[in-house]
Amino acid sequence: MTCTPQQIQILMKYSKTHGQEIAAAKAGMSVRTARAYRAKGGVVTEEIAKNASKRTDIFDGVWAEIEDMLSIDPGLQVKTLMQMLMDNDESFHWGHLRTLQRRVREWRALKGPGNDVKFRQVHVPGKQSQSDWTHCEELNVTIDGVPFPHMLFHFMLPYSRWETAYISFSESYDNLVSGYTRAIMELGAVPSEHRTDNLTAAVTSHGSRPVFTERWQNVMDHYGVKPTRNNSGESHENGSVEKSHHLLKNELDQALRLRKSREFVSVPEYEKFLRRTLDKRNRGRRARLTEEMEVMPDPPERAWNAATEERVVVNAFSMVTVGKALYTVPSRLIGYELRALVYAEVVRLFLGNTLVLEMPKQIPGGKRVNYRHLVGHLMRKPGAFAGYVFRDDLFPSLVFRQTYDRLVEQKPERAEKVYLSILHHAAMGSEQDVEVALELLLKEFGTPTLEAVKELTQVSAGSLPEILIPVPDLFSYDELLSFLPRAHKEM
Repeated sequence: MTCTPQQIQILMKYSKTHGQEIAAAKAGMSVRTARAYRAKGGVVTEEIAKNASKRTDIFDGVWAEIEDMLSIDPGLQVKTLMQMLMDNDESFHWGHLRTLQRRVREWRALKGPGNDVKFRQVHVPGKQSQSDWTHCEELNVTIDGVPFPHMLFHFMLPYSRWETAYISFSESYDNLVSGYTRAIMELGAVPSEHRTDNLTAAVTSHGSRPVFTERWQNVMDHYGVKPTRNNSGESHENGSVEKSHHLLKNELDQALRLRKSREFVSVPEYEKFLRRTLDKRNRGRRARLTEEMEVMPDPPERAWNAATEERVVVNAFSMVTVGKALYTVPSRLIGYELRALVYAEVVRLFLGNTLVLEMPKQIPGGKRVNYRHLVGHLMRKPGAFAGYVFRDDLFPSLVFRQTYDRLVEQKPERAEKVYLSILHHAAMGSEQDVEVALELLLKEFGTPTLEAVKELTQVSAGSLPEILIPVPDLFSYDELLSFLPRAHKEM
């Protein structure tokens, strides 16, 4: 069989740097044929072509069938085809595999489907960082003898390839923010853009269009970063960190093999092992990292999840002002000075070192009025309800507001007192159950009353099962004790 010009070209190329046998193997031809081509300087003579044409290919009789199979399913592997031929015809054996591999390879090049094309990207220093999670069960790490299934939050810079990683257990918003902020603090700089895939922690659907969640956008705004994401189903668009997943885990696996043990005494010990591996991988990236550091700004003085502290005093209205926003607190704290720790999303109030209240953070000028802090006192002063400045905040939902309006229509002289008793019942029990009960009462166009709400929200405790505990037989213990002296002597 005459060799193709490509085979001859490969033969002549490798003949310059390798021996004849290796060059022939690289070109996919026999040593004898390679010797003939080399003797003629790579030129196909009539004699070589004539001799080659005399040789028959064992696959000639079945090649049409193989082509049809490959046309239908190009994913068929050569070893699968070889095994099929051996099962159907004893004249085939594994010694023919290389010839079949060569013919299938030529078919794929000439008639097969196109391959995915990778497009090398231009990475600009300091422009982008990428992050993603990767599962690490295949590392088979154990902590104190117990399997340690975990993930790594993996962060990297595509230009310099600098990377870091942290142990994680879920792809949650909190872990995303924690991983990103830790990475930024460790790096000591902020790339202008950060890319993730379509994590539910960062991306939500707005109709048919994915958009970043407000919470994640707030984090990015705090650091002055533009968030970007992959197109749905296109994880390769986060290719730098995706490729680094494999490389990092492969290096961790090799380091564990050299360590000759995948057992760690504690999670901190495993974290130290992880840090050593990352430091080793980052050593060769210092020059390009220096280029990036020169163009990236420093992180903000305050990390996203760091708290600011304020001292506040609870006023006579059972309220405090924190960050120019108003919050109600339990009345027992009136007159006390509290320490407020203000985080990105929550406010925590401490009396000394004791946490007394945690509330969602409000914007400056906003307020958070919790009816549970006030309803007990309003029941003693129901006349104050109608003119209360924050009265509208004492309607937990529209149903409660509709209930009050119905009471004003039907029982104006007792509307405040009845409504506050219902609201107090909700505070002492289940607000959701009371809301459902009120909906039912409003649909019947009746007058909502505390008694009617209690009747609808009453939960039957049911009957307790009878539990019988048999009296133990103490004679069995006496029999066991009789063996103790004998067992002691044997020891």
